[in-house]
Amino acid sequence: MNDVLRNIQAGLAGSSPLDLLNLILGVAGVWLMTRRSLWAFPVGLVAVTVQGVLFWRATFYADAKLQVFFFVCLAYGWWHWTRDNGDAPELPVTTLRWRTRAIYALATTALWLGWGWFQAAHTDAAQPYRDTFIASFSVAAQILQVRKHLENWFVWLLVNGVAITAYWSADLAFTAFLYLIYLGLAVGGWIAWQRARKEPPAHG
Repeated sequence: MNDVLRNIQAGLAGSSPLDLLNLILGVAGVWLMTRRSLWAFPVGLVAVTVQGVLFWRATFYADAKLQVFFFVCLAYGWWHWTRDNGDAPELPVTTLRWRTRAIYALATTALWLGWGWFQAAHTDAAQPYRDTFIASFSVAAQILQVRKHLENWFVWLLVNGVAITAYWSADLAFTAFLYLIYLGLAVGGWIAWQRARKEPPAHG
């Protein structure tokens, strides 16, 4: 246990100012999203921009480009939440029909397996299917989130759970710790959005 704490402490101590900014913005953005606050979008836009810069500097170009997709999603979500709420104070939380859930699941699984196969066959990725699982299901979760569908939190739970296991097994306790924080926020988001479905909408 002491080794784990030392690993986390070393991770914090070794983080650059941009790394720490990315952490703060990431946690703040997800927390604001659990509160259904419109502030989640400007914070999120800055967060994915910083994340993209970090990935680009580390030569993780595919991950950097993925942040462009997240940026577009967040920009769309900001517009959607403010323009498509009708006369209500905020866009309501909704759930998907089982058929739509199945379509999302099949499409995301196909993306994961196809992307994972490509990574395994054409790159030197150490864990191609793990990495593409996290990326593919993060894409699905982001789309569901900006559409304000409750199911997004379940998908984030899957993503964070896989990430924690993967980074822990790789002795990256600090990174696993960060995803543990996101896992806790996803649980809180699920509970808060579920409750919001049963209450009159509040101002964002």
